[in-house]
Amino acid sequence: MAKEKIILGIDPGTNIMGFGVLSVNNTKLSTLGLGAVHIKENDYGLKLKIIFERTSSLIKQFKPDEFAIEAPFYGKNVQSMLKLGRAQGVAMAAALMQEIPIAEYSPRKVKQSITGSGAASKEQVAAMIKSLVNLAEIPKDLDATDGLAVAICHYYQSTNKFPSAGKNDWKSFLKNNPDRIK
Repeated sequence: MAKEKIILGIDPGTNIMGFGVLSVNNTKLSTLGLGAVHIKENDYGLKLKIIFERTSSLIKQFKPDEFAIEAPFYGKNVQSMLKLGRAQGVAMAAALMQEIPIAEYSPRKVKQSITGSGAASKEQVAAMIKSLVNLAEIPKDLDATDGLAVAICHYYQSTNKFPSAGKNDWKSFLKNNPDRIK
């Protein structure tokens, strides 16, 4: 019988950090926790400290086997991207300090893994997350479901359910996943 695997997913941000903790038992997915950390601090250095401490606290609480994080996306504002990259870096450092393997996924890859569309809205991702893990209701703060989406994306990618995770091609993917075709 397979051991339960726990994956911590993080949607990094300097004002709001979303997180989701996914339990995988064989192929059954369930949620151990999800939420959003609101960082009200104005000092940027202290924001990074809070991100590190809160991520470390989540690791201590849930003892994840794996850590997945959303990569910063390139927008028009380079400064915003740099700040997001630093937030991602301190969250990753918290996992690395505990020797937890880390994986990074682009926002597009996360959305595509969950909804089938890399251009899906936060609301569409949240609706699919609710269905995938049988949430009673969608949280008010969609950063929480974004964090869980990163964990689920990692599970899908690490189990070769998607062509980019292994040596499969699209033809094999379509053959092996007819339920994912609309």
